[in-house]
Amino acid sequence: MPTSYQAPMRKDQTGQKSQSQSPSTNIQTAQASVADLLKGKGSDVYTISPGATLHKTVELLRDKRIGALVVADDAGALVGILSERDIVRKLADTPGQTLPQLVQDVMTRKVETCSPADPLLSVLKRMTEGRFRHMPVMDGDTLAGMVTIGDVINHRLNELEHEALQLKQLIVG
Repeated sequence: MPTSYQAPMRKDQTGQKSQSQSPSTNIQTAQASVADLLKGKGSDVYTISPGATLHKTVELLRDKRIGALVVADDAGALVGILSERDIVRKLADTPGQTLPQLVQDVMTRKVETCSPADPLLSVLKRMTEGRFRHMPVMDGDTLAGMVTIGDVINHRLNELEHEALQLKQLIVG
């Protein structure tokens, strides 16, 4: 052994510790909110007027590749929602006579909404129990976005994947 070699000593390691994780950074205590989802998704909302035809509606749904439109009056206030499901039901009731009908005659008037501060899990529960897939986000009287059940589930799956990775890193070190 060379005479210049000296085995590492405890004091050599003092102050050199680095830590990328700690229990406090790895355990997430905050619950994701609608605002968290909208940060990644954006707050674009497509609207249609109550006096528009279903023909115009289905073209807009097709062109924007979406499943529902918020129905808003001339002042921009929420007055209803019109989904693909509403249109399919009307097609079954009035075959061959559906497309000229007006949005206001087919839309769902009692709209379930949420706020940006609402926890995503409560929104998911409301959507599942109510059997609907689209929920407008209202910030006071202002339309702030639209969330879908797919958005909420995807966001939650990403959260769970991130949490699993953090726990794995905590265990492995």
